[in-house]
This record gives sequence, structure tokens and C-alpha cells, in this order.
Amino acid sequence: MKLAVMQPYFLPYLGYFQLINAVDKFILFDDVNFIKKGYINRNSILLASKSHLFSIPLENVSQNKLINETYIKEDVKSKENLIKTIKSAYSHAPYFKDVFSLFENIINNQEQNISLFIKFSIDEILKYLSVKKDIEFSSGLSLTRDLKGQERILEICKLKKADTYINAIGGQSLYDRGVFKNFGIDLKFIKMNEIQYKQFNNEFVPNLSILDVLMFNSKEQIKLLLNKYTLIPPPNAYKPFKHKYKYCRIIEFSDFCRRKAA
Repeated sequence: MKLAVMQPYFLPYLGYFQLINAVDKFILFDDVNFIKKGYINRNSILLASKSHLFSIPLENVSQNKLINETYIKEDVKSKENLIKTIKSAYSHAPYFKDVFSLFENIINNQEQNISLFIKFSIDEILKYLSVKKDIEFSSGLSLTRDLKGQERILEICKLKKADTYINAIGGQSLYDRGVFKNFGIDLKFIKMNEIQYKQFNNEFVPNLSILDVLMFNSKEQIKLLLNKYTLIPPPNAYKPFKHKYKYCRIIEFSDFCRRKAA
């Protein structure tokens, strides 16, 4: 079973949806700290032939809070302005009518919790594309509180009985192939192939929100784009650990997982 774990992002770029499409189960990592100036509540669209950043206003944002403890600010004016911006940017796009309706349905969702709001948006986009995927929150899993980083990902893999873990290409330095191999898990990284599509008559602007992809491509075309990626093995060759401390960590964690499953 192939699994991926990622923080919830609002209307993320195509590569995020390629990762969802590449796995059997997708975990939204919502019980980790919120990151300011990241992509949890903002992204970019095409406006006047350039990349334009948009965002959802949040209430009392803090990096000391978890993502699932963060809420959307009740700001009707900001929501109206965002709707107007999207309409202005894409009103002449070939798939504007259907996609704008989808966007309005997403943005008018009354859910205030940012994690739940984002999951709703992802579910709605997948439904629009007729793509069925199993998505759940990490906060709904029985995870050990003091595990961090790689060890936490490994625990999720073991709980879900994953034999393959796929991560975004930017996380290559975060994970060790040898550790995953010790647990019988194949570690891969997903890299989006070079993709271009027609955006009005301007020079192509890459890595915009999925909203841009939806506005300019048919459902059938997008399904093809979802598969235009390459799975890359980790850069480091597998070597059994010789460091006593690291070896002990592996044994202890493996024993913990066996006790958990028993």
C-alpha cells in the first residue's frame, strides 16, 4: 500500500494533487505547528499575465499553534474581494463557468477550522475530477506524542501497513533510505515532469494554484497531467547503521510498533 503525508494546503499546485493521485492513502498532517508565510492558507493565481498571491485571512495566527488549532477569520469583505479577483483573472478562461462554480462552493463553505476547510476543498476538487482517494487527518490516528519528523512518518506507515512511502521531492534531506528499508518500506520521492499548457496568450507561468490548471484544462486533460511525474529513489544508497545510538533507536521503535500492533 502506497502512502503519503503532507500538511494541508489551500488550493495547492498541481504537484500536490499528483502526490495524492500517486498513493492509495493520503494523510493530511494537521497536528503539526502552523507555518507562517507558507502555503497553508495562500497560493498564487495568474493575474494580468503574472503570478499573483492570494490568501485566506486567519484568526490569531501563531507558529506555537497546531494547524488544526488555527481558524479562519470571519471577514466577509476579504472573501468577496477574493471572489472578485478570481473572476477578474479567469472570466475568459475556457473552463471558467464550471470551475468558478466549484470555487464559489469551496470559498463559501462555512467551516472555520482551516484543516477541515482545506480538506473540504481537496475533496471537492477530486470529486469534480471524478478521482476517488482515501484521505484522513493525522490527528485522527493514535500516534505517540513524542515522536518527531521521520520517526513519526514511520509510525504512520506502520499503523497504515504501508509498504511504500512517497514524499514531495523537496523533502529528500529529511528522510533516510536505510531507516525505511529496515522497516520494509520503500521510500520514493515524486518529481513533477515539465508541464506547460495554454494560459490565454501569455508566456507560461508555472507552479500556480490548481485553480489555474482547472481553468485552462478539461477534466480529461487534467487526469493526464496528474500522471506526468517521476518517482525518484532516495539519493543515498542503503547502508546498515553502524552507529550504536541510531541502531538502538531503530530497535526500540520497531519493538514499539510490534507492541502497538499486538
